[in-house]
Amino acid sequence: MSLIRTLIALAALAFASSLLAADGLIVVKSPYGAEETMDRLEEIVKKRGLNVFARIDHAAGAAKIGKTLRPTQLLIFGNPKGGTPFMECAQSVGIDLPLKALVWQDASSQVWLGYNDPAFIAQRHGVAQCPVAANLRQALDGMAQAAIAR
Repeated sequence: MSLIRTLIALAALAFASSLLAADGLIVVKSPYGAEETMDRLEEIVKKRGLNVFARIDHAAGAAKIGKTLRPTQLLIFGNPKGGTPFMECAQSVGIDLPLKALVWQDASSQVWLGYNDPAFIAQRHGVAQCPVAANLRQALDGMAQAAIAR
């Protein structure tokens, strides 16, 4: 019974989070600060054998031009084992790869973790039935949930 309640809670959270997001963006609420959330995500990405290509601190960039931006960081990561089969469905998918995840703090100090839905990417490129999209979605969901887990 506890497993069913957990699954229902996760489904409700995913639905509620998706209401806050832009088209194709999956967003989950983090109980951690922005830096810790991104640190946790980066560690998980590396443990899963993915390459981290860049970690971009948008707030630091804003500070360089005398502007203020709440904590906002982007992680760019991936692996040819996932990306290549996705691009075999449509090479134009390459514009959306490597994968990216954004962590930001909103005006009320709530931290969010967002990433592009691979199903949305597949649809965007006219290959909605590409089987790789579901696998990537499951992997991204798992990494995001692990990053925000208490």
